Amino acid sequence: MLKEFKEFAMKGNVLDMAIGIIIGAAFGRIVTSLVNDVIMPPIGLILGKVDFNSLFLNISGTSYPTLTAAKAAGAATINYGTFLNTVIDFLIVAFVIFLFVRQVNRWTRKPEAAAPTTKDCPYCLSKIPVKASKCAYCTAQVAA
Repeated sequence: MLKEFKEFAMKGNVLDMAIGIIIGAAFGRIVTSLVNDVIMPPIGLILGKVDFNSLFLNISGTSYPTLTAAKAAGAATINYGTFLNTVIDFLIVAFVIFLFVRQVNRWTRKPEAAAPTTKDCPYCLSKIPVKASKCAYCTAQVAA
């Protein structure tokens, strides 16, 4: 059983998938940092010095000045600023993956289909060589 597991784990597809997951997780952290630290601060500045991570709706009925204070008190909140950051994070990841898959598909174009070597006889519908001028089955003359 150990030998079978080793063969399974060492197959190319399993290793490729594991490497892809690890790189994807690291890439996700990079994109999250890009959104939170590079993209959202200028957008928040343009929109009136808003920190999107601190945007929330307090639904507990008690007033809290910050999201941190509301969380510390255990208040029920809807954290729509964090949600907006996550949506932008997802859109960037999805777009980059789209670009990557598009490029890989360009590199791995399938070769064009080979020219056919047979054709159908118009009279008996048998397969005959493309260069044949007479059908071997019904002896009819066919265009070469």
